Amino acid sequence: MSHILDRPIWNALHTAHADLAEGGERAMRYPPSIVPFAAAADDTRESLEALENLPAVDEAMAIVEAGPVIIPQGLTVVAEGKLVQMIAERPYERISDSRLQPLTSDDAEEMLALATLTKPGPFTLRAQSLGTFWGVRIDGRLVAMAGQRLRHPGFGELSGLCTHPDFQGRGLGTLLFRYVAGEISARGDTVFLHAYYTNTPAITLYKALGFKLRSEMNLRVVKRGA
Repeated sequence: MSHILDRPIWNALHTAHADLAEGGERAMRYPPSIVPFAAAADDTRESLEALENLPAVDEAMAIVEAGPVIIPQGLTVVAEGKLVQMIAERPYERISDSRLQPLTSDDAEEMLALATLTKPGPFTLRAQSLGTFWGVRIDGRLVAMAGQRLRHPGFGELSGLCTHPDFQGRGLGTLLFRYVAGEISARGDTVFLHAYYTNTPAITLYKALGFKLRSEMNLRVVKRGA
């Protein structure tokens, strides 16, 4: 049997994020204003046709799975790559720090600007629809953040971890990492995350913080032609 995290998008849309799902029983996606993730139920012709019909013309969708990502003829691959999926080897203790504060919709513009600059992964103004985010402000300026993205029964994804280049080297990323991991662990979930296969510094850091490689993952970004 495959692990629930082998198909993280499909399984999240069928469980913890079912209220956000668009599509039907053969293919589903998140609202593109939240995150461009999508998945087919399987590789049958019916499911691939349903996946093909999800996006509007020239609209992009991202698919992430442990196995090969099969694309229907009506969609064009515009980017692809390898990821690693890592999972915590133990629960994390909850911590507190006066510098950390929950972020709200009022912070969305600043969050998007920080994510656009540092590129932690797909990010939109509505990213907080997937889970809570926390940040650090210095002199009123948002300089670091992290939060939660995909969720499954028993698992929660730590995501959006980033620090402004002017404030790196101060331990803010590690602080936020431990804090969000502690919040996910506190509700009884195992923490997991994704990183680009080539991002050796990040992978090395995550291993030092108590994560291990669970699986290599395939990423394909597709668009629908006219």
